[in-house]
Amino acid sequence: MKAIVMEQYGHADVLNYTEIDEPELKPNDILIEIKATSVNPVDWQIREGYLQQAIPYEFPLIIGWDAAGVVKKIGSDVSKFSVGDEVYSSPDMMRNGTYAEYVAVDENMVAKKPRNLTFEEAASIPLVGLTAWTCLVDVAKMTAGERVFIQGGPGGVGSFAIQLAKAYGCWVATTGSGKNVDFLKQLGADQVINYEEENFEDVLSPVDIVLDTLGGDVQNRSFKVLKKGGRLTSTTTAPDEQLANDYEVNAYQVSMGRDGKTLAKIAELLESEKIKPVVEHVMNLSDVKEGHRMSATGHARGKIVLKVH
Repeated sequence: MKAIVMEQYGHADVLNYTEIDEPELKPNDILIEIKATSVNPVDWQIREGYLQQAIPYEFPLIIGWDAAGVVKKIGSDVSKFSVGDEVYSSPDMMRNGTYAEYVAVDENMVAKKPRNLTFEEAASIPLVGLTAWTCLVDVAKMTAGERVFIQGGPGGVGSFAIQLAKAYGCWVATTGSGKNVDFLKQLGADQVINYEEENFEDVLSPVDIVLDTLGGDVQNRSFKVLKKGGRLTSTTTAPDEQLANDYEVNAYQVSMGRDGKTLAKIAELLESEKIKPVVEHVMNLSDVKEGHRMSATGHARGKIVLKVH
């Protein structure tokens, strides 16, 4: 099969478009013929070697953690899917990923593709959707009527999280640059703070939940806008425990849950159009180096999708 294969860590030029054997199936695996995958910041962070202390990868390595495609084969113990099913998934990061024509995935990490989405649209969803869901639903226990603040609204996680919070009946504020203000309002944000012109802590009334996708100083300042007993979830660095104690709030560093049942719930929200995919660019898998460069600027709006088949 064709795949983007890494033989070492490094800059984008370590991504080689080449031939490699199809993955072998374990009894609970399905083999997905990938129609589209997408670029997430974790992809180039792994490629650069930033995560090698946390995840000791072996080479050759295929990265990429989103897939939308068709079931080609099933393992001997698979019970939930059949050959020919249209599916989407964010596979196990400890195995080879989705920058390839095929990927083997445990069936419990897979769900049926939303019927109303193209493969390219569906491929934009799993990792960011599961990340936002884990932060807001599983960890922060978001409920209708709460005030939710999303740091970094235009990105993949942020743009999904805004829509997810609105679907749950929450009031939502977010941050973005001036050029993204109208876009963020279209996603449903009730208050959009242009970080180029104002500090969020000066203009935002206290909130119940902060979802931080940025880390660093922005994360530390986010404690100022939380109500006592509020919840901060971070997709980046671990929050400062002392600050959490000082402000009398709960703060969590979140690892995404990979669960097909959650992906099925997300599919329902997509099919009812309570959430819509945000795809800024679609390019061929062979152009992945450019996709990584675009993602690494930190200014991509929504997702960068790679067509495979």
